[in-house]
Amino acid sequence: MDWISPRSLNRLGMLNMNRRNVDYIARYNERSSYPLVDNKLKTKLVVAEYGVKTPKLLQVVHQQHEISHFREMAEDLAGFAIKPAKGSGGKGITVITGRDGEEYVKASGSRVDSSVLERHLTNILAGLYSLAGTPDVAIVENLVESAPSLAKYSHQGVPDIRIIVFQGYPVMAMLRLATTASDGKANLHQGAVGVGLDIGSGRGLNAVQFNRPITLHPDTGLALENIQIEAWDKMLEMASRCYEATGLGYMGVDLVVDANEGPLLLELNARPGLAIQMANGRGLLPRLRAIESLKRPHFTPLERSRFAMETFGSS
Repeated sequence: MDWISPRSLNRLGMLNMNRRNVDYIARYNERSSYPLVDNKLKTKLVVAEYGVKTPKLLQVVHQQHEISHFREMAEDLAGFAIKPAKGSGGKGITVITGRDGEEYVKASGSRVDSSVLERHLTNILAGLYSLAGTPDVAIVENLVESAPSLAKYSHQGVPDIRIIVFQGYPVMAMLRLATTASDGKANLHQGAVGVGLDIGSGRGLNAVQFNRPITLHPDTGLALENIQIEAWDKMLEMASRCYEATGLGYMGVDLVVDANEGPLLLELNARPGLAIQMANGRGLLPRLRAIESLKRPHFTPLERSRFAMETFGSS
């Protein structure tokens, strides 16, 4: 097993979990703001006021008796996603990509009937997937259709972009690509590929799977260095706007590029992980300290995103 000393990690500017928790999450994130990001429905409503687009909301199921309306609502839909409002780590999300007669086709290709989906809605309401096991509400959203330029790199699942935003400045980003190992989910801990992205341009810089460098996607065989994110400057500005929407000083902003709608916000995370540093091959600390040392902060999302592109972009 490869090993690197704490001193070497510190020299590389790597942010560790203790420092993240104490110096950044605890210091810059007000506890009163957590409900806004721990609840996907609240997130959708609050960011809409700041011009940040999310997947279209089709139905919200608050009570058991409302499940009876689900079948009628979904009758003419080719695809949709069911999510627990207070779920985390992708738990409880069911993605339907098509219909086959009376059955619904899941992203994996398996087929289920409406009774299975209705039972899933019941489980969500009971809090089976919520952060603390408390009663929840179910959200039914429009299906995200990934832009072809990114979809070709991913195995089954929709690729998403994680951007770390500090004091309103986007400081580091990565693209997450699903694999067979990750079961079609963009989860790095389960085996998804993380591609570090140049803040200045949205180009791929470096890629890892299970924290080890790779150059080709293990399933598609495509070279990861050729990746270029569309509408990159717009995505950075969207991420920056989430600072005004939530007041959180340190957060992860997860976005997708939809084939029809363009960039959309999926969710926010008040406790973003640290694997983004491995994907980028560089540490967060120098960038966080650069923002902390600013004598004159930038007051608009556009100004902050442009500053980040100029300051943290690769030369």
